[in-house]
Amino acid sequence: MIDYSKIVPQRVATLKPSGIRKFFDVAATMEDVVSLGVGEPDFVTPEHIRNAGIKCILDGKTAYTANYGLMELRRGISAYLEKRFDLSYHPEKEVLVTVGGSEAIDLCMSALIDDGDEVLLPEPAFVSYAPLAIAQRGVPVIIDTKEEDSFKLTAQALKAAITPKTKLLVFSYPNNPTGAIMTKEEMEEIAAVLRDTNIVVISDEIYAELTYGRRHVSIATLPGMRERTVVVSGFSKAFSMTGWRLGYCCAPVELMTSLGRLHQYKLMCASTMSQQAALEAINNGIPDIEYMREKFDERRLYLHKALIDLGFECFLPEGAFYMFPSIRRFAQSSEQFCADLLNAQRVAVVPGNAFGDCGEGHVRISYAYSLESLKVAMERIEKFVNKK
Repeated sequence: MIDYSKIVPQRVATLKPSGIRKFFDVAATMEDVVSLGVGEPDFVTPEHIRNAGIKCILDGKTAYTANYGLMELRRGISAYLEKRFDLSYHPEKEVLVTVGGSEAIDLCMSALIDDGDEVLLPEPAFVSYAPLAIAQRGVPVIIDTKEEDSFKLTAQALKAAITPKTKLLVFSYPNNPTGAIMTKEEMEEIAAVLRDTNIVVISDEIYAELTYGRRHVSIATLPGMRERTVVVSGFSKAFSMTGWRLGYCCAPVELMTSLGRLHQYKLMCASTMSQQAALEAINNGIPDIEYMREKFDERRLYLHKALIDLGFECFLPEGAFYMFPSIRRFAQSSEQFCADLLNAQRVAVVPGNAFGDCGEGHVRISYAYSLESLKVAMERIEKFVNKK
């Protein structure tokens, strides 16, 4: 009989399952659950975008596209980034269409990490960063961000984490799970630490359109940062196109050459139908973004007030669609709190330690769901905490 323990590499066999999926999967087996765990907009993809994908199929446009993606879409992405975020990338040479932002992150890890290279990961952070680094034989170096700093990366913490082996910094703002953002002034301090190094920044900007009260600024727009930054984004969050699996990355030609080469062998190209839908989104979907952001903002303000009224400590996030309240006053681990809440009141949220050890003592609540669902959830949470 084959011994699989000798076949699967240890670095893969020992990866922990996603803490997000764990509670989502349990909740899916239960009845009458209000699930606030997954970061997926509750809006259906806008009709005109869906129709573009359907038309692509009906017109028989079902063949491969160029490896880098439809040229019309790359031109659209280039124009969109310049108009919305002052980012300038050549559509033919510096824009690559990927299968979701997740593939773009994986490409960066695959293309840039050598054995033993260190990858700086400010946490709490999205669950995939550390496992992808490990899978490429990289070494995740965790930088704990602090609640008193609104979970923002500081120049001091960054500088202290850099060693001769540092290759990458994963920079993810607006942040999942905290909703934190970084202002231009705060990013200038980060850029000042990086400019005289060979460290490359993977700037995950999937939530760039979802900021409240201020415009998103990309670190790649700061002096000296474009040459060392890969901007990763996509259509899932802003356009409510999660299932279409369409993302992109933008980088200087010198970096893009390696990313594109690997993409050719890994996935050939992204779905043709999804690319046509994304082209419609990027050309005509800005009003959809504005509408959904307004609704998210309404939910954000409601949820924050409701949590504060129940005695939770929670800063008001300025980006994405997540709240990260503290549950330390209950003297429970975040996993136990979430399990008890799910079993007692049928409300599913995600334990903070799913996003790194420094997330312990918090839970992530997604407000990508309807206001009605949030109100039901908060009524149940109130009953739960009143019995504590």
